[in-house]
Amino acid sequence: MAELNIDSQIDNLLQELKPITLEEMSSIRLMNRTDKKFVTNKAKLAELLKLAQGKYYAQFHAGSRIASYRTTYWDTDDHFYYLQHHNGRAPRQKVRVRTYMDSGITFLEVKTKNNHGRTKKKRVEVPGQGLIEGENDFLMERVHRPVSDIHETVQNNFHRITLVNYGKTERLTIDFDVKFHNYDTNCDATTGDLVIIELKRDGNVYSPVLDILRELRIKPSGFSKYCIGSVITNKSLKNNLFKPKLVKIGRLVGTQLG
Repeated sequence: MAELNIDSQIDNLLQELKPITLEEMSSIRLMNRTDKKFVTNKAKLAELLKLAQGKYYAQFHAGSRIASYRTTYWDTDDHFYYLQHHNGRAPRQKVRVRTYMDSGITFLEVKTKNNHGRTKKKRVEVPGQGLIEGENDFLMERVHRPVSDIHETVQNNFHRITLVNYGKTERLTIDFDVKFHNYDTNCDATTGDLVIIELKRDGNVYSPVLDILRELRIKPSGFSKYCIGSVITNKSLKNNLFKPKLVKIGRLVGTQLG
């Protein structure tokens, strides 16, 4: 019998995890949340899902344990928000429109990262991608810019797995199959077998997945979909501080990015 490809392996391992619904997820409120990101590849993800058996639920929605997302980032003509991140400024912000493809619900979101590394998100529902003209007040209050000052720059599409530990003190989002389109250059790019993991937990309570990540030698690593997507689809952007990360990602997925 032929060995299953990596996507089939991941899907089968997900089916073995106990499901948790969106309604059950809504009761999990991480009041003192801390976030930490990791990057790896699909082969390591399969190993992680094996080790997560008996410790984690998998979010189940619309008949699937894998959700689809579309996100469009908005920026100024001189790429203010991108450069804030590239240059390590804090506090810093990002403006994005995210669609939950399985439900069709879309939100305009402003993410703010403060000087202590904490991220806060404010959002308002909008009719769809590109339809934010009526949200001047929302943007003026949060980023002090009108809609006319920003435009669509980079869009991504990706798949997401969400795991919840049995103690319901943390959520683990696992993103993969990330694809980018750049509105400024009309360039497209993919990320191969790249997997982006984000651990969101309540304070510093014990986290089973941290033991699993250490066992698999998956180390913490910051990752911004907007910034990496911008770099690999727009060669004119300042990118020297992201080059080491691009090299690391290239090694993980076996191909050069950017």
